[in-house]
Amino acid sequence: MRYTTAGESHGPGLIAIVSDVSAGIPLDRAAIDADLARRQRGYGRGGRMAIEQDRVEVSAGVRFGRTLGSPVALWIANRDAANWGSAMDPWGSAEGVEPVTAPRPGHADLGGVQRTGATDVRDILERASARETAARVAAGAIAKALLAALGVSVHSWVERIGEAATGPLDPANIDHDAVAASDVSCPDASVAAAMRMAIDRAREAGESLGGVIAVCAEGLVPGVGGYAEAGTRLDARLAGAVVSIPAIKGVEFGDGFAVGSRAGSAVHDEIVLDEGGRLRRATNRSGGIDGGMTTGEPIVLRAVMKPIPTLMRPLKTIDISTGEAADAARERSDVCAVPAAAVVAEAEMALVLADAYQDLLGRANVADMQRALAAYRERIAW
Repeated sequence: MRYTTAGESHGPGLIAIVSDVSAGIPLDRAAIDADLARRQRGYGRGGRMAIEQDRVEVSAGVRFGRTLGSPVALWIANRDAANWGSAMDPWGSAEGVEPVTAPRPGHADLGGVQRTGATDVRDILERASARETAARVAAGAIAKALLAALGVSVHSWVERIGEAATGPLDPANIDHDAVAASDVSCPDASVAAAMRMAIDRAREAGESLGGVIAVCAEGLVPGVGGYAEAGTRLDARLAGAVVSIPAIKGVEFGDGFAVGSRAGSAVHDEIVLDEGGRLRRATNRSGGIDGGMTTGEPIVLRAVMKPIPTLMRPLKTIDISTGEAADAARERSDVCAVPAAAVVAEAEMALVLADAYQDLLGRANVADMQRALAAYRERIAW
């Protein structure tokens, strides 16, 4: 299962096409819309989220609430497109439209115009915008539905915004109702309050803030992924998928970078028998992946998001039309979008896991996959 997207931030809408979709996946339109709404929410979001009301439309691949086994085409309309008609007209003229010529530090603006030869940064920023991630979330909802049919769930929470942080949290102790109720997606109410204060201070200073998200998948069988070839190693695929999200600058699994300062006996997860006689790990320092494959413990991935490049007190740049120093361009933007990034990371994790489960169990239809999963569990006594 994989996806491609199309669409610009202020164009008519966003398209996602999900291919290699197994037949018979039960879909709930309300669940897809709920994930889209989660991506839009969060303390520190900007005015754009007050305009948009993301809803999914299915153009292909679904009948009577189930996938057909053909590519699924999804559409999300951009309500804000009505305010950008002349600037984004596919067939109009650039005459009278003021170009953007002051690329933002930290954004794709400058590299994009250097690569393509564009003289208007809008040619780049419209597609490089994180608005595109709404289409990823819709695509990821298809993968989540397949995983749910196989007993796997994917969820996320926020552990840091700016200086306000919980530290690494144990997935077993996460109150997901508290995460859902929090406008910063943090399960710790006192830290959540500190996060909101940090966002308020950043807004007053014309700044933006990043943070750390955690994404967890539970209900996995061991052996999903691969050890024999680089392209099948699950941690490599997950890291690449999550780092593809705009503004994500690093990923770790389990104890991550902390293991570099420890001895091996304090890093590796001992293998034990549980009460049912099944092989398990005594701990989960590896974050649920060893040797490119799942261990059967929850996958725990953390990612760091840098502050958003658009600042209300802009950094210095060079105007590409004059060659002179200038203030960087300003678009309508967020102060903080860390909770939204967590929802996008859920989608990316779900898409990789769904494809890896298809590699293990077959791709034709969900019923066959469920039977293959039952046989696999029986063979490994899981």
